[in-house]
Amino acid sequence: MSRSELILGTLIAGVVLVSFLISLCIVGWVKRNALRLGLIDMPNERKVHTVPIPRGGGVGIWLGVVSVFAIGTLAVAIANAWPSLMADVLPSSVGQMVPGLWSKLGSIWLLLVGGSVVAVLGLMDDRFGLDWRVRIAVEFGVAAAVVYGLKLQLTAYIDLPWLTPILSVVWIVMLINSFNMLDNMDALSAGVAAIVSGMLALMLLSTPEESQGQPQVFVALMVLALLGGLLGFLKHNWPPASIFMGDSGSYFVGYWIAVTTLLSTYSGAHGHAPHAVFAPLCLLAIPIYDTLSVIAIRLREGRSPFQADKKHFSHRLVDLGMTKKQAVGTIYLATLTCSFGALLLPRTDWIGAGLVLLIVLAMLALIALLESLTSKKSSP
Repeated sequence: MSRSELILGTLIAGVVLVSFLISLCIVGWVKRNALRLGLIDMPNERKVHTVPIPRGGGVGIWLGVVSVFAIGTLAVAIANAWPSLMADVLPSSVGQMVPGLWSKLGSIWLLLVGGSVVAVLGLMDDRFGLDWRVRIAVEFGVAAAVVYGLKLQLTAYIDLPWLTPILSVVWIVMLINSFNMLDNMDALSAGVAAIVSGMLALMLLSTPEESQGQPQVFVALMVLALLGGLLGFLKHNWPPASIFMGDSGSYFVGYWIAVTTLLSTYSGAHGHAPHAVFAPLCLLAIPIYDTLSVIAIRLREGRSPFQADKKHFSHRLVDLGMTKKQAVGTIYLATLTCSFGALLLPRTDWIGAGLVLLIVLAMLALIALLESLTSKKSSP
């Protein structure tokens, strides 16, 4: 192992560990003070828990990510201010990255500001309850500010310059709400997000970006910071959960995954493997399926798509006869299976990419078919 690889490995471990420890501690503090903070989730007919549970654990996930970048900003500032001193400590390949990292920090902190806004929005919803129109308006405002202000857009081959930014805004808002909708059983939303984050980071670190010939380390570290925060939270949220992430967590998690998928350029996006741009759809196939299927059910029943209920994918699996833990485990496995397709896309040709996408679609179709057959069997 070279010195550069050792430093990179240490950096990755440090990012995950720092975020994990901060999240673990902050979530514990919120749990102990939830009653005083007014962050208690009361049971009702649309929820699966039967006793009051603290919520607001997402504050720990958010602070875990923010703390990592606060420490990283300080470290990069020191390295940038005293390059001659750092030359004696860092290998040249790492030292050459410092100016580039320094130039990106401003944009990253603007992204963190956007994430902080949606986290606070979720926390206010957890504490006071907000009208869905207010929540959606703020989400669209933050997404538009990020997309149009930072020129952060989907990599798409659409010869309509005005359309891609709109799709990017919709992508961010959709994922914010997807992970919020998925947060309906112990360890479900956070566990799925951890799988997605880990697989996305693995793809970014194992597949060199074509224009530079290097892995996308910076974006991978952004994802790994989230992974650490999620793992710290899951220590408290693992069944039986002692605290929920609440909207503060699900909003931030969905937002952060959305912006990191937009930042990722994907190997060969402008060269031999343009089909790699479908990787986020593989990674997020299950959360997107849950969101679209729930909305379809609510609209079919003549209800608002924003009206909470127990019609989610996880609830429907329980209706099939699974326990809650089995339902969560099934969704984990489905997420992991679809995520493997994202790892394959940059490494295959168009035929292989088509097969990967067909496998993902076939899995979703099989799930939908089994659900429909069981629904018909149980109906009078």
